[in-house]
Amino acid sequence: MMMQKVNVYLAGPRGFCAGVDRAILMVEEALIKYGSPIYVRHEIVHNKYVVEDLKKQGAIFIDELDEIKDFSRPVIFSAHGVPKSVPENALKLNLIFFDATCPLVSKIHREVENLERLNVPILLIGHQNHPEVVGTMGQIKSEIYLIEKKEDLSKLPFDNNKKIAYVTQTTLSVDDTLSIINEIKKKFSNVIEPRKKDICYATTNRQNAVKKIAAKCDIFIVIGAKNSSNSLRLVEVAKQYGAKKSILVENVEGFEQKQLINIKNIGITASASAPEILVQNFIKSLKKKYKVELMEQQYIPENINFKIPQQLKTTN
Repeated sequence: MMMQKVNVYLAGPRGFCAGVDRAILMVEEALIKYGSPIYVRHEIVHNKYVVEDLKKQGAIFIDELDEIKDFSRPVIFSAHGVPKSVPENALKLNLIFFDATCPLVSKIHREVENLERLNVPILLIGHQNHPEVVGTMGQIKSEIYLIEKKEDLSKLPFDNNKKIAYVTQTTLSVDDTLSIINEIKKKFSNVIEPRKKDICYATTNRQNAVKKIAAKCDIFIVIGAKNSSNSLRLVEVAKQYGAKKSILVENVEGFEQKQLINIKNIGITASASAPEILVQNFIKSLKKKYKVELMEQQYIPENINFKIPQQLKTTN
């Protein structure tokens, strides 16, 4: 029986970003330096495969520091960032701790601190309860006003002539965020904007790569986690830019291939917290049933690296 042919468009760049690479490397290097177990507060990145792999190596994932059973063991904070109260508590407990917050998230933390000194209301465009949002809101004592959608602007407790400032979560939809920013500028006449865009390079690049190929695709597969903001945004972007259908797949085992009946063109990407091995495993499974024509669609090369703390380096 002749295999059905499918065209597979691989979006590039895809998968791990520099912040995720750095966070995972910090846990791995800590395990080499200190041995197991190493405690990690929250999922180091939003991906089950990564978390399970690190557990096998000796990482113990916790929600809060009071779950630590052995205070002589190091703890690492996740890439999403933490409120200031967390390292303060770690110091009180005399813990060895390392902060794997992505440097691009740390940049927003510094922005918020600087804005507080200006004594202006601060808006944060983001998703409620996302760890990054919780971390950013916990950087200062002043209130930060969360904006999830344009309609939230009408609920703000100050006049339109008030001088205000805004920052954004790093993993949002570029288009949706721009729409909210434009609404902020329409509503308020005096707005302090970030010097550089807060949405990170990797989020932007992965969304643009999807936009480039979405219209060719009968179905667009985004490999990532359900609790990953940048994964969910990629699903939305694929649909908005012309894919007939777009879905989130955590791993090949959770995918029903009957969804590919009568499909000729498949788009695939991976979120910034999903490893390339998940993409390759998905392609391998396709090749068992289909004649696969693979086409790499590179939007832009990435060569950004973030250094890990010197005290965690076990090799030069």
